[in-house]
Amino acid sequence: MAGATHDRMQPGLNHLAFHAGSIVECDEIISDALEHGWELLFADRHPSAGGSEVHAGYLVNADGFEVELVAES
Repeated sequence: MAGATHDRMQPGLNHLAFHAGSIVECDEIISDALEHGWELLFADRHPSAGGSEVHAGYLVNADGFEVELVAES
């Protein structure tokens, strides 16, 4: 029931999204994640990659799993 590698375009879990507290708290979590091997997706649009009304970080790990961390509006 599972493939040999993770492929976000195949059926199954694409990413997890989390409320990450205030903007400051969200940015701290993102900073910590980067120090632990996660990479920032859409770096050229960070922290507004989800739109001008959203402060969020989109991260991916070495296995290709993605998380979305969204600050309170």
